[in-house]
Amino acid sequence: MGHLTDNTRAFFVTGTDTEIGKTFVCKGLLQALNDKGYSTAGYKPIAAGCDNTPGGLRNEDALTLQANSSLKLSYDEVNPIAFEAPIAPHLALKQTVKEGEVHYIPIDKIREGFIHLLQKEPNVIVIEGAGGWRLPLGGSYQGRPRYLSEFVSELNLSVILVVGMRLGCLNHAVLTAEAIRNDGLKIAGWVANQVDADMPLVDENIDSLQSLINAPFLGRVPALKGKEQAGQYLNLAGLDL
Repeated sequence: MGHLTDNTRAFFVTGTDTEIGKTFVCKGLLQALNDKGYSTAGYKPIAAGCDNTPGGLRNEDALTLQANSSLKLSYDEVNPIAFEAPIAPHLALKQTVKEGEVHYIPIDKIREGFIHLLQKEPNVIVIEGAGGWRLPLGGSYQGRPRYLSEFVSELNLSVILVVGMRLGCLNHAVLTAEAIRNDGLKIAGWVANQVDADMPLVDENIDSLQSLINAPFLGRVPALKGKEQAGQYLNLAGLDL
């Protein structure tokens, strides 16, 4: 898993919730991989909360991935599905379509964007999810809801889990890890990102998570300020590169 070709690996980065530092960790991963001489491509298939610019909708997270990819990628290559409203993407879509038009986000478009990047033959593709593991896409298939995680399962991608270190993270992390494994996927590693600088017993919580999540621990990112980057706190040795 994660081995798409002889030369390309891909990792899907998900989180225990929204706003827990997925983009920050993705940026750190791309920078650390670039520093080691790997060619990289960042992919943010779905983004909500975009600015309406003369060049089209632009999302800050997707721009970060574009800027930190070693390959020169257009914005649309990094982020093919964008919505202006800062809400759940399937709800943002409903606000933009007319009656009778498609009211769901097609997995086909997500897959096509990924295959396009794969054809550029980067050594590593870092894919940033949206929200948590079970991001709804709207619509249904054979009477059941559709989720972004289906794209990950379809391509059998390895997953990197970002745990936002704050009160409640143990439950969120364990449930997310269980859902990923129940989907038949491998957790390539997990990152403890301290989103609450004042979280009590953070070391003890990380120790607990290391026993609860059976996957390589890729590092603890403290609450950072200024120009410090997450990459210096990540240990890529646990990834199968």
